[in-house]
Amino acid sequence: MKKIIGILAVLSVLMLSGCSNVEPGYVGIKVYLLGGDKGVDSQELGVGRYWIGVNEQLYTFPTFTQTHAWTKDATEGSPNDESIDFQSKNGMNINTDVGISFNIDPQSVSKVFQKYRKGINEITHVYLRNMVRDSFVSQASKLTDEEIYGEKKDQLLAAVEAQVRTETKDLGIVIERIYLIGQMRLPGLVINAINAKISASQLASQKQVEIISAQAEAQKKIAAADGEAQSILLVAKAQAKANKLISDSLTPELVEYKKVEKWNGVNSATVLSTNTSPLVNLGTK
Repeated sequence: MKKIIGILAVLSVLMLSGCSNVEPGYVGIKVYLLGGDKGVDSQELGVGRYWIGVNEQLYTFPTFTQTHAWTKDATEGSPNDESIDFQSKNGMNINTDVGISFNIDPQSVSKVFQKYRKGINEITHVYLRNMVRDSFVSQASKLTDEEIYGEKKDQLLAAVEAQVRTETKDLGIVIERIYLIGQMRLPGLVINAINAKISASQLASQKQVEIISAQAEAQKKIAAADGEAQSILLVAKAQAKANKLISDSLTPELVEYKKVEKWNGVNSATVLSTNTSPLVNLGTK
């Protein structure tokens, strides 16, 4: 009885040791190593525990978003230099750190494995990195170093991402984003020359804005002065017209009437001039 129990215990240990898990967020692929059925099982394995025989091997692939960085720094990503090198249209060597985000379609895991016969790490750091590097080489050759470092950097990234996405689409690898980490590395003299040119261009643009602003301000002052002059002219014309109306309305009879209206009945004791007419012409008898 003890012998049977011992055998059962050994068998249980062996059975458990032959079991492998497919964790949540992963899809498993069973590979047959020997015999007429060797190769990849066409059926993806979902979450669960599976018996893996001595003639079999289980690969698991994550189906959630994967994010990796290929950098020059040994403390990021890999201890090796995985940064990307490429050349501009005018032959300038450029080096940069690149990041990528992607996921694998759960329904295409067996297709991905059949294509590369590798796990997710090898696919990422060998095949995907090579695709990204080749795309940078291809797309950067259409742009000058000044364009790559400056105004067309986003255009370069968009072209690289589109090319890699097209190459991986039918494989079941979905590219979410390809992006730069930090600044591109160019020779110092080249960067200084580019920055100087950019600064000069920005200064010229600023001066142009200032000129336009000054012209607008001058036009504003001219318009204000013109408006003020028109206002003064209108007032003067109105005053002249009023004066003319007053002048035209003055007659000898009206003047005499105004004198009588203002006279207090007493002749002035002072005669200013012999030619001065009396305040009121009383007439003669």
